[in-house]
Amino acid sequence: MKHSLQTSSDAAAPQPVPLRRQRDYRLLLSARAVTETGAEVSRLAVPLTAAVLLGASPTQMGLLTAATSLPYLLIGLQAGALADRLRRHRPVMVACDLVAAVAMATIPVAWITGTLTVPWLIAMAFVVGTCSVIFRAVNFPHLATVVHESQRTEALAGFQSAFAVASVSGPGLAGLLVQLITAPFAILVDALSFLLSALLIRKVTAPETHTPAPPRGMWTEIREGLGTVVRHPVLRALCGSGTTINFFGGVYMALFVIYALNVLDLPGGLVGAITACFGIGGLLGAAVVPRLTRRFGENRVLVCATLLFPVDYAVAALAGGPAWRSLLLMSTTAVTSGMAIVAFSVCMGAITLRETPTELRGRVNATMSFTTQGVLTLGSLAGGLLGELLGLRPVLWISAAGVLTTLVWIGLSPLRHSSSTSTR
Repeated sequence: MKHSLQTSSDAAAPQPVPLRRQRDYRLLLSARAVTETGAEVSRLAVPLTAAVLLGASPTQMGLLTAATSLPYLLIGLQAGALADRLRRHRPVMVACDLVAAVAMATIPVAWITGTLTVPWLIAMAFVVGTCSVIFRAVNFPHLATVVHESQRTEALAGFQSAFAVASVSGPGLAGLLVQLITAPFAILVDALSFLLSALLIRKVTAPETHTPAPPRGMWTEIREGLGTVVRHPVLRALCGSGTTINFFGGVYMALFVIYALNVLDLPGGLVGAITACFGIGGLLGAAVVPRLTRRFGENRVLVCATLLFPVDYAVAALAGGPAWRSLLLMSTTAVTSGMAIVAFSVCMGAITLRETPTELRGRVNATMSFTTQGVLTLGSLAGGLLGELLGLRPVLWISAAGVLTTLVWIGLSPLRHSSSTSTR
């Protein structure tokens, strides 16, 4: 069923210009593409700098990894309340990019001067993570002022395609840069990507029509956002589904590399190839999701994507025998899983925009991010503990069964219906 939220008068209105011809959207998409690519470079270069050049301990490496996601738990909800209070979001987005650029640029400077330490890396990772949380909080309601309502699913799919391209090409670029100019200087690419993103966003000219929510106290506003998600049947189901998927995804990812290397005896290069297939699947998903949602609606596409999540985990648990067979099976399901993740993410974002009152979009999005991103840490810890207690293969089966419970959230909500009409 074709998704439509138009009234009879809207239906007679001229159709919006295709996204590929909209200058402002192209600028936002380009900004996302360069920052995602820069992030892929830092994802390799920062840990290498810490472990190889600075001799970081396992505890320090854990703190470095946690520093980028910790801001979601510390300020994620407050960032959402701030986003709803603002009339203009672009200046905040530009400021976040500029601060992140400076933070990344200090790392090679400190390395040159001989003052770089692991605590400094952790601090800069925390600064960049904080900028990311605030940026994403204000970017969500900002998108609604730039892109026509009927094109939001396509716009979100475009952003996912930028992430998918970066996840496929970024690791190779990162490895090349580390070899050519060493890890600390490769981080400069990430700093430049933030700077370029700020310049691109600054060129967006669409008027910001967001009506700010009146300030009533930070915690009062946060509770209102939380309450909206809890009481609204669709938003509650989306939040519960995303949290379930990410928790068991964290369990799986905590063990995937060691399982592939030690149990399946796959070389490191083949493990990297499987990961790249996930990015290829994401790119394919971003290409087909807009067409699927126009024909079947976001609700139905989201449900179908959910059915595919256990496949990747189950196939990995069943894998064995010759390396080529494991590679073939797991690469195929990695493509499928990448498509499913993108389809779910795009539809979740579009439905959230559709169902959330304008004045609450920042807080609702922040609540979603707080739960779905914060739970990744818990899933990773649980995966490591269960792997020690039960063994690696049984935990993969637990992940497959656990992620399937997402259907309970959907089955008890209006999302089980194919209709895309708002329930507000």
